[in-house]
Formats: sequence, structure tokens, C-alpha cells
Amino acid sequence: MEGTESNGGTASSVVADWSLVFWTLCAVILPVLITLWCSFQRSRRQVLIRDIFRKSKHDWHYTDLFGQPSYCCVCAQHILQGAFCNCCGLRVSEGCLKKADQLFLCKEIMMRSNGGAHSSMPHHWIRGNVPLCSCCMICKQQCGTQPKLCDYRCVWCQYTVHDECMMDCLKTEECTFGEFRDLIIPPYYLSTINQMRKDKRTNYEKVVPYCRKHWMPVIILANTRSGNNMGETLLGEFKILLNPVQVFDLSKIAPAKALQLCTLLPCNAVRVLVCGGDGTVGWVLDAIDEMKIKGQERYIPQVAILPLGTGNDLSNTLGWGAGYAGEVPVEQILRNVMEADGIKLDRWKVQVTNKGYYNLRKPKVFTMNNYFSIGPDALMALNFHAHREKTPSLFSSRIINKAVYFFYGTKDCLVQECKDLNKKVELELDGERIELPNLEGIIVLNIGYWGGGCRLWEGMGDEPYPLARHDDGLLEVVGVHGSFHCAQIQVKLANPVRLGQAHTVRLILKSSKMPMQVDGEPWAQGPCTVTITHKTHALMLYHSGEQTDDDASSMSEQDQVREQTDEDV
Repeated sequence: MEGTESNGGTASSVVADWSLVFWTLCAVILPVLITLWCSFQRSRRQVLIRDIFRKSKHDWHYTDLFGQPSYCCVCAQHILQGAFCNCCGLRVSEGCLKKADQLFLCKEIMMRSNGGAHSSMPHHWIRGNVPLCSCCMICKQQCGTQPKLCDYRCVWCQYTVHDECMMDCLKTEECTFGEFRDLIIPPYYLSTINQMRKDKRTNYEKVVPYCRKHWMPVIILANTRSGNNMGETLLGEFKILLNPVQVFDLSKIAPAKALQLCTLLPCNAVRVLVCGGDGTVGWVLDAIDEMKIKGQERYIPQVAILPLGTGNDLSNTLGWGAGYAGEVPVEQILRNVMEADGIKLDRWKVQVTNKGYYNLRKPKVFTMNNYFSIGPDALMALNFHAHREKTPSLFSSRIINKAVYFFYGTKDCLVQECKDLNKKVELELDGERIELPNLEGIIVLNIGYWGGGCRLWEGMGDEPYPLARHDDGLLEVVGVHGSFHCAQIQVKLANPVRLGQAHTVRLILKSSKMPMQVDGEPWAQGPCTVTITHKTHALMLYHSGEQTDDDASSMSEQDQVREQTDEDV
């Protein structure tokens, strides 16, 4: 009996152990299986959505959370997540995507030809999800106030109408293209141009829409990889307000190709808004220079800037601000582009010729818009770029970028890698040798701002100095004693060593390797001769609304010089 009981106790304990093992495995494996199944369903759903997006005529983008109360344009249900069209503004739930493609047309880039020329087009109404604080064009009362899919918006003129105010005549009424009609390229204009090209006619100036004299179509060139990564959002907002054919993503198409749109538009009328940093602006200006080489000078556009980069010194000089973070509505940006004044910007050729008796390599040639430097600030830029190439994902914020610059500047204050520069280089201004004091860096300036917002040539402003301009064919040359001296100048606690102004700058690096940079593009350079000469002018747009006190005083001085020059003439 005792043996039987012991065997029964052993069996029951074995069963209990296996039961524990089984439920433990279930507790571990079941969540894993559920997770794998959910991830499989999610990836399958994403493949299906991407397939719909690829085949659709809408510019769909998926979001996990809409930024404002939204309703599906198909089923009229309230939705928190779903797809929205970057061109026409449609918002739909995931399950209604296919039906939305069948029911709703997107913005037409070019009108369909039906055998005749067009000079107007009707409104294109979309129901629901009207902008907040929009007013009805009929009764002037606020639209979109009801918690449901209600009211209409025209995707071209952006006018809104209440459901009860919508009349049959409005559905066929001619669209005026609203506030930004002077900037929009109408679909019927492109249809007419396309027909003229087929007929081998090129007198596009006669095809001016709206019978307006002040039509100034704008082309948007956005770099989605610049600075704070706002380019993607801006692309969508500009496509809503303009014709999508006017908006280009520079990560997908080169500026030279995008600017060929200028050749289909009236001469000397186009304005280009570059959304990016100073490097992106230089890229676009190089593409415009290529247009001059091709004999397309009469189609050269004027360039405005929306600063998305880290330094943005050129943008700051031209009155567009030191950086954009979404604080100004896109509508106001377009108004600023319309109101901006045209000015010229000097562009310079920087030729770097390596030393050596047997040097057979061609000289390196750069185009300079902002500044050239040798010394501590070039070293900071070189270290920053080396760090960014190793871990590019860390450099997606303007604040982080400036913090890294600060770190390398502090490091150079202690190490002083560029000391005794005056013993290593010779400087000539317009052929005249300049005796250099004890320096660590030399900076050649074309514009007023340097180093992310510092007016380097002016310094503290307590000493008389020659007036500096970006369109006078003169360069300003200054010296700095080190990184700490640069920091003092930036907070207006010190003045730079002003070495002079010149039309031609020649710098000879006699020995050792030194860091150099042109417009933020750094490299390490051995013994060489650097020659900077005037190359050409760029047509830019100046916005006077972003002036600081320093800008105002500088501009007043420039105005005085202009008046004096006019009197002399």
C-alpha cells in the first residue's frame, strides 16, 4: 500500500510539473505569436496602402493622428488616423481609400484638352475639413463650426461656403484663384503652352492668365534634408495653395531640371522660393548659372529664401530671418515673396592651386556666396562635418547642430590647433602685400552676417569702419585671434582685426596643412595659393520685414551711400 501511494504521489507531482511547464510555455509563446501575427497584419496592411498610394492620382500620405478634428470625405465618420492628400486636402479613413479614388478628382496640373483654348476654369469644391477660422464667401460667417462633415472649400482659390449657402451657380462659377492668383500657374495656361509647343510656337508672353500685368509665378524648391527637417511639411502646404507642378522636392529632382519650368513662363517674371540652408541656395544659384551658359538668360528667376538650415547667414543678410520653425504661416510667406524687392548679390570664384613642381592636378574651383575662411571656424566646420558623416541621424535638429559647433569651438580654445597662422600664410589685397599681426584665422566676407548671425565686419560698432555691401564688387577681409575671440565678437564684446577691402584676394599657404572652408563646406588643405575673384551677379529678393535694429542702422547707412552716389552721378 505504501509503495502504491508513493507511486501515485510521484505521478501526480510529475503531472503538476508538466502542467506548470505547459502553462509557462503558453504564457511565453502566446504573446510572441500574437505579436508576430499583429506585425504580419500591419506589414500586410502597409503593403496594401502603399499599393493604393502608388496607383492613385492623389498625393496620399498616411498619418497616425490628424492635427485637427477630421471627418472622412467618403463615409463622413469622425477619424483620428487615416490618409490625406497633399494636393487637394482630402481626408479619408483607411477603409475608404479605394472609394475616394473613384469618387473624387485631385487638383489638375494641366487641363484636359477638348479641342479648344481655355482662359478660365470653374471652382473645384471639396466637402468638409475646411480650415479653422475660415469664413463663408456668401454670408461671411465662420465655416466648419459643426462637429460633422460640413461646408465646402475650393482647392484653388481656398474660398469656403456653407452647405446651405452652396448654390448651383457657384458650382459652375469661374474661379479667380483667390489671394495668390499672381503666384499660381493655372492648369489652362499649361494646356495652352503645351498646344503651342506642339505647333512649334514660342511666344509665351502673349499667354498671360487673368489678363493681369503683374503675374509673377513662383516656383518652390524645398530640400527635405535641410536643418530641422520641415521640408516635407512645407511641400504639402505649398501644394495645397499653389499648382502642385510649381512645387519640387530637391531630394528627388535636381534644381537644374526643376528650373526648366521657367522657360515655359514669361521672361523676367518668375520668382523662386528656396526652402533650405545656405548650401541649398548655393546649389540653386549654380543651376541658374547653368541656365546662363545655355543661353536662357531672359528666363533667369529672382530668388527668395525660407531658411531651414543651421547657419542661414545669407538668408539673414537678405532679410528672410535666421531660421524658420513654423512660426509664420505659409500664406504669409507667399505674401512676403510677392512684396519683396529685387537686388543683386555678388558671387565669387575661389581657385585653390596646390603647390609643388610636379603638381599636374587641376586647381580646385569653388563658387562663393557668403564667405571663405582659414583657421578656427573652418576647423569647427571640418570636425562637425566629419562627425555628421559618421552619425547623420543625430544631426536632425538646428539646436543639436549648434551645440556640436559650440563643443568643437570650446575644444579649440584649449588646443589652439591654428596658432601662428600669420607665419604660415601671406595675404595680398588687390596685389598689395598685407603685413599680418599675430592671428589664428582669416575670414573673407561677401555678406553682412557670419557664424550663424554675427555681423563680423562691424564688430561692436564702436569704431568707424568702411561700409560693407553684398553687391559692390568688394570683399571684406578680417582676422581673428582664435575661437575665444570669435565668441567675443559674436556677443559684441570685441572687434575683429579689419585687414581691408579688395576686389581680388590672394592667400598663399606656405607650409603645413590647414583647415579651409567655402560657405560651410570644409576640407583640410596643404600648401597652396587661394585666389578669389569676382564671378557674376545673382538676382535675389530682399524682404524688409525681418529687420533688427542692427539691420536697420546698416540699411540706413547703405541708403545714404546710394543717395550720395546718385547725386555724384
